Parts: sequence; structure tokens; C-alpha cells
Amino acid sequence: MTSTNPTHTVLVPGPQIMPALLGPRDVYLRQIEDAFPDATIVVRGNEIHLDGEGADGAGRLIEDMVLLLQRGQHLDEVSLARSIDMVQHHERPSAVFTDDIMRGAKGRAIRPKTAGQKRYIDAIRANVITFGLGPAGTGKSWLAVAMAVQALQSKQVQRIILTRPAVEAGERLGFLPGDLMAKIDPYLRPLYDALYDMVDTDGALKLLERQAVEVAPLAFMRGRTLNNSFIILDEAQNATPEQMKMFLTRIGFGSKVVVTGDTTQVDVPDGRSGLLGLERVLTDIDGLGFVHLGAGDVVRHRIVADIVAAYERSSATSTPKPGRHR
Repeated sequence: MTSTNPTHTVLVPGPQIMPALLGPRDVYLRQIEDAFPDATIVVRGNEIHLDGEGADGAGRLIEDMVLLLQRGQHLDEVSLARSIDMVQHHERPSAVFTDDIMRGAKGRAIRPKTAGQKRYIDAIRANVITFGLGPAGTGKSWLAVAMAVQALQSKQVQRIILTRPAVEAGERLGFLPGDLMAKIDPYLRPLYDALYDMVDTDGALKLLERQAVEVAPLAFMRGRTLNNSFIILDEAQNATPEQMKMFLTRIGFGSKVVVTGDTTQVDVPDGRSGLLGLERVLTDIDGLGFVHLGAGDVVRHRIVADIVAAYERSSATSTPKPGRHR
């Protein structure tokens, strides 16, 4: 009994799509061939014919790339590599790259760039409390702020509260100049930076002035009840167990919470992180979800993903304490 290899044909519409799909000097085509070595890919006119065991996967990828190009998306080697990874994990790149959260300060669309990021924002939409856990560069804080600004602009909430623990990491607060707010400002600066990416500087200042956006250290949350708010706790691995419980019990009606953290970068004294072991404690609570991001979700320079992957390999055989990186 003989078996026949799968075949797949993709019709590429429009004369401008094929060159963008194949890339300069067919560099994207070769990238697809390298990713699906069991597929034979032949281009004839405006048709792409695929044969072999890898034909279905490569065909699904090419169909999604055509769809993205038709929608005005830009294709490059980085986005193609991410798309290949998604297809190989049975996910649709077109569902990820077209999920616009909002328009940023410069008019560019804010959207997920990896399948993990897509799961993260879907979890934020679906849950009251979402934990986004992963290494530096995976967009945990940036996407959370984007979701918060979108919720404020669409009047789903009345204010945004951005908070993080003011934990010393190599230098003592007492040696920093200025009053208390000046001393803790460096710890809150990444949240300001993310906010400025979503709305321009003037818009951010107006939101801060009318208290539609509040940026404060975690200690300032004690004793409050936070209603109708989108609350982000950043760098949560540096909250103590007592602070974490205090924060999670501040949540009032009409609020949504995102907690971000990286358990490999704990600076809290004695390693008493309120994030460690929390997933086991809070499992099976309706309206609460955990999303884990990894090296494949890093969207900074390629070398950052390589560094994260190296640390992950190292932690599998030893328990070194890695330095902080942002």
C-alpha cells in the first residue's frame, strides 16, 4: 500500500503581495523552507504549491502571511520567525498580530507580538485579576498599561492606579536626594515611561493632574478600597506575602487588576516574595488567572531573549541568583 504526501496550494492575490511575501531575493521563502524542511515549495506565477509532510503547516503559515499583508501588516524576518513558532504550536499569527488594543501616542497600533502576549491580554479581558509572570522584555507592564489606558478611554473604569514596591536593589533609599516622593520616583519611573508610550506627555500630565491616573508605591495602598479602577501592581515579586495579601484585598467593585512579576529577580529582604507559591494558593478561584511568559515572548533586542534563555537553562541545573536587568 502506497501513501501519498499531503499537497497544498495557496493562491496569492494582487501583484504587490507576492514580492512582500517572498522577501528581498526570496529571503522569507528560504526562512520558511528552513522551518519546514519536509515541505517542497514551488512558486508559479501567483500560486504557491507545497508538497510533503510539512506542506500543511507551511501552507497555513503562508495563508496567514498573505492575510496579514492584505491587511497592511509589515512582514520582516523577526515577525516571520514569531509566526513560524506560532504555527508550529498550532496558533494563528493573524489572530495575534491583528488584535489592536489601542492607538499609542504616535498613532501606531498597540497589539500583542507573540502568542503568549495574546494569551496575556485575553486573560486580562476575561478576568478580574490577572497575574502576568515572566522575564524582562516580555511586555508584561507595557501591555498592562495599554489595557488600562484603553479601559479608561472607553469609560470601563474611572481611573488607573499604577503601583509597585519601593524595594532597594543595590542602593539605599536614604542615600538618594530629595524628599520621600523624590526618593521613590526612580522605582515608579518604568510605569511613567509605559504611560507616555500610550498617551503623549501633555496628555499624561493632564491625566495625572486630574487624578485619572495615580502612580504610587505599594505601601500607599494600605487602608484603601479601590472601586471602578484599573490597578496594576508591577514588580510584584518584591512584595512581601503580607503586602500581597493587603493589596489583593483592596479590590473594590467595578475594578480590574493586573499583577506583573518575575520570580527570578527577587530583591525583597530574605527572599520573602509574596509572589512565590501564590499560584498554588489561589488556584481554582473564578475570575482569577495566571499567564506565564517565556524567552519566546521577549520583544526587545534578540540578545535579551538569548540572555533569558541562558538563565533558564542555567536554572535547570543550579540555583544562581541572577542580577537585575530591565
